[in-house]
Amino acid sequence: MGRHHDEGAQVPTDGRPAGGDARPDEGARPAAGRGLTDGDLLTVAEVADALRVSRMTVYRLVHSGELPAVRVGRSYRVPEGAAAAFLAAARTVPGTLPGAGPADEQRRAGSA
Repeated sequence: MGRHHDEGAQVPTDGRPAGGDARPDEGARPAAGRGLTDGDLLTVAEVADALRVSRMTVYRLVHSGELPAVRVGRSYRVPEGAAAAFLAAARTVPGTLPGAGPADEQRRAGSA
């Protein structure tokens, strides 16, 4: 009374269980960011790692409105495009920081 193997049975090779009644997409999750215009949604920790700042800094940026975010339950998610735009806007051009231009250097040299 052992089990016997039906030699004519087809064994699926696509990872579905044998039996044929399971749909191929059953249990599959949609790809992250599908249908979103700003790309993937990043966690606060992922944004913090990318910007090399603390998670608290990211939360402050979100709460102040400087970094757009979406509230999902009790968590925040930052659209990838918003994080990239924030980073691009935060870039500085050499010589444009207050106190770092040639006129400022001349002023400091003249007052010494």
